[in-house]
Amino acid sequence: MSLPQRAWHWPSEDVWQAIEPRLPGFTVQVLPELDSTNAELMRRLRSGVTDPVLLIAEHQSAGRGRMARQWFSSGTPDASAGPGSLTFSLGLPMAPKDWSGLSLAVGLSLAQSLHPEIALKWPNDLWWQRRKLAGILIETANARTANAAGGRYVVIGIGLNIQRPGVPGLATEPAGLAECLPGIHAGQALKQLIGPLVDTLLIFEQQGFAPFQAAFNARDALSQVAVTLSDGLQGTALGVDQVGALQVQTAQGVQRVTSAEVSVRIDART
Repeated sequence: MSLPQRAWHWPSEDVWQAIEPRLPGFTVQVLPELDSTNAELMRRLRSGVTDPVLLIAEHQSAGRGRMARQWFSSGTPDASAGPGSLTFSLGLPMAPKDWSGLSLAVGLSLAQSLHPEIALKWPNDLWWQRRKLAGILIETANARTANAAGGRYVVIGIGLNIQRPGVPGLATEPAGLAECLPGIHAGQALKQLIGPLVDTLLIFEQQGFAPFQAAFNARDALSQVAVTLSDGLQGTALGVDQVGALQVQTAQGVQRVTSAEVSVRIDART
């Protein structure tokens, strides 16, 4: 059966050629539909598969975000424009001395690769004009080959809206990459971001989050914004420190936040 002609394509071969020298044994796989790319790589890990891999799903039926939230894919692939979302997971063994700030470094890499005005909301979201453009879900687990190097196998899941999702009732209004990069399709976005992302992970493994701190703070969507933490603490966000902890000025002084969920109140005048 012949497939319909596409005006877009996945740059699988180009991505493989660019990344395999940096991650020996690396493969690229594209599936038309999957429950969750993160869930699939974690299943493979449990069966002993620990090679570096980029797994792309043209559509996810059960995408997941942080705090067990659902990630909604933006429609099924279109013959001319491609999938409405870029959903993929990158799995690889890593052995950093400190894992703190990994999701921040990943988000920064994506933002830098895509557009100079994309902002970062601690700890794992990309924002465009105060609307959610992308989310990051990172999961790790022990693996024989990773443990041999003193590390773990990490699965980095990315959900990036290409078109703005038409899903009502979301807690944060969504945005689409095509709003700031008209005409872009998922394959182009992938090719644009994957090389820098792998470079970021290799740097993070050797140096931790510190080399990324200043650049993250320059794109920080919460800088000088009133925030409320899940434990009820209120204050003003002051950026992140060298390990990626959010610093919040409160009535009791500056507090470091490493894991709490953050809700944001944005002054209507800003």
